[in-house]
Order: sequence, then C-alpha cells, then structure tokens
Amino acid sequence: MSLDAVEAVEAVYRSDWGRIVAALIGLVGDFDLAEESAQEAFTAAVEQWRKSGVPEFPRAWIVQTARHKAIDRIRRKVRFEEKLETYVASGFVRTIEEPDYDTSEIPDDRLRLIFTCCHPALALEAQVALTLRTLCGLETDEIARAFLVPPATMAQRLVRAKRKIRDAGIPYVVPEANDLAVRLDAVLTVIYLVFNEGYAATRGGSLVRTDLCAAAIRLGRLVKALMSPQPPAEVTGLLALLQLQDARRDARLDEAGGIVILEEQDRSRWDHRQIAEALPLVEEAVGGGPGPYALQAAIAAQHCRAARAEDTDWPQIVRLYDLLDRVQPSPIVSLNRAVAVAMVEGPRPALDIIDALATASDLDNYHLLHAARADLLRRIGSSEEAAKSYKRALALVTNDSERRFLERRLREVQPSVA
Repeated sequence: MSLDAVEAVEAVYRSDWGRIVAALIGLVGDFDLAEESAQEAFTAAVEQWRKSGVPEFPRAWIVQTARHKAIDRIRRKVRFEEKLETYVASGFVRTIEEPDYDTSEIPDDRLRLIFTCCHPALALEAQVALTLRTLCGLETDEIARAFLVPPATMAQRLVRAKRKIRDAGIPYVVPEANDLAVRLDAVLTVIYLVFNEGYAATRGGSLVRTDLCAAAIRLGRLVKALMSPQPPAEVTGLLALLQLQDARRDARLDEAGGIVILEEQDRSRWDHRQIAEALPLVEEAVGGGPGPYALQAAIAAQHCRAARAEDTDWPQIVRLYDLLDRVQPSPIVSLNRAVAVAMVEGPRPALDIIDALATASDLDNYHLLHAARADLLRRIGSSEEAAKSYKRALALVTNDSERRFLERRLREVQPSVA
C-alpha cells in the first residue's frame, strides 16, 4: 500500500469518523450497524485506494461504501427486496445519500452532531458515553475511566443505550433552537471529558493528547458563541477551565517526556496570553452563580495567578473545593480536596481523607488515589508504606508517562528496586 493511501485513510479516520458514523446512523437508523459498516468501509479503502489511488472526496467514498455494506448486511438478515418498502416507509433506511445537517442554529458540523447525539430520551450518562464513543472517537476503556467503572460495565451501558434508541425509535435529527438548552448539560460534559482524556491520556507513551485538548477548547468556544450574547455561566466557566489547564501544557513534561509536577514546573513556559484571556471569563462565570465548571476554573485560576508555587493561595483553594463538594459531590472532588488540604494542614489530615475514600468509594481501583496516598506517605517519611501504595498505583496505571513517573518515585522510597 502506498504511503499516500495509508496517510489518507488515517487522516479521514481521525478527522471524519464521527461525521461518517453520524451520516450512516441517519441513513440506517442503527448505531451498531452504522459503526460496523463504517469499519468495513475503512478496511475496503485500505485495499481499494492502494490500487486505484485516493479518491477526490475520501469521506464521501467511505460513506457511500459503508452505505452499500449496511444494505448488504440488511439483505443478509431479511429478504431485502420484500422488506425494502417497509424500511423506507418507517425511516429505517433513508433514500437520500447523506443527511442534511445544515442549520443556521448550530453552524459547526461536529458540534451539531454532538447536540444531535445528546438526546434527552436517554439518561445523561448514556447520552455522554454514547456521544464520546460514536462521535468523539474515544475507546470504551477511556470512557469507562471517566465514569470510574470497569470497561465491561461501560460496554454494557453503551449496548443498552443503542438498543433503547433502536427499540424506542428515537430519531437521530438535529435539534431545533428551543431544544438546545435541555441538551446543554450533556454537551458540556462531553466537551469536558474529551479535554480530560487529552489532558491525561488513558494509555500511550505520552501523557498529553494535544489533538483532543485543542478540539475540546474549540468546541467550548463554539458553544459560548452559540449561546451569546448571554451564555450560561457554566458555558463560560468550562471554556475558562479548559484554557487555564491547557495553558500549562508545555511545562507539564520535560524534554524526555517525563512528568513535571505542578510545584516544579517552569512557569515561564506557561501560555500567559491564554491565561490572560481566560481569567476574566472565570470572574464572569463565578459571578453568574458558581457551578461545577466555574468553581473548577476558579481553582485553576488560583494556580495560574501564582508567579511561584509557594505563592499559591492554598487556603482559598480548599475553600473552593468545599464549595465544589457541596455543588457537585464526588469521590474525585474529595480526592483533589485532600491534596489541597495537605498543602494547608499537612499530610496526615489528608491521609485520613484518602484512606476513608479508599474504603467508602469506587476509587480503590483508581491509580491516582494510590499515587496521592504514596506521595503523602513519602512526605512523612513512611517509605515502606509509600512503596506499597506506589506498587498498587503501578498495578493500575495504563499510561506510559505516568508509569515512568511512579517507577521513579518508587525507586526514591525503595532504592532496592532500581
């Protein structure tokens, strides 16, 4: 296969997977069938483009090929000629080549599809998970980590969500302007979780996936523009949060790709232009009634305002986490609050919080809980217990950069493992 063809297939997959699957769902009305047919079309492209060259419109070629493969699958399941009229009448197979997603309300293709997929007939978690998998290209284990559930559990939830859409005949159509508000929470959650996966990737050699971070920030800007002139505070808060977190990207890794913790980062490498753009948004969002994203943005702003690590207003960060815990209580919020408490009150009170979390929540299989516990134990000189927690974190971590960081920390408290 020629390099040009390889690159073309990979480029279309990266940039257009969500649009292709969305087009197919609109054509055949079935998520599983759409995804399977799309995969078959990409496989066919690998062979065909090697021989005939890359077509002028690669995405259209794949959509058309996938459509034919979907129809072939339907033919194998039923006597297609006898059932075709029924399918067309019911909307199961549409007669147009591709759905018309043009709407003046949502001018961006990707955002339009996300609003479309976040259907209020599904539970919020199901909307978000299905959108992340179908349109955003996240794998099941990546989505599972975001919801703190095993991959097998998330796979079952995705299957149930698709089945509900199929059995209930939930239409896959672009919402009207007056339907956007009811879908907004799910859309914001999708954008937030796409960024989180980019900020700390589930797997791979690098901690950061800049493509996902950039895509999430772009979508955040688009939602804010869509909701103008008075966007909800949480829309503004989310955009501010993503910008502030992303502003530290270049300082989070050293030249070898190793993790640099926040207190050791070279703050001159932070994107101060982006920080300056985001800080007024934080004030705007918090002033609109602090929701979860606005409060997280306010916490990020405390870090970004500090010229040096020792200048960080940790007592204020603890107070913000107290507010966040009341607005949106979760084990992750409690874990992050414990880290802040350690900076104010010392490691031992924070250890009490983390130990309680390990027994009372779903975080015992979350590597960052054990990594945080290990760090606190290291700081009080309990090297043996710290080593146990580092080993537990290493047994759970799946990202190579994080693994190397934890291995280095383990060697520091237990030199015999070097």
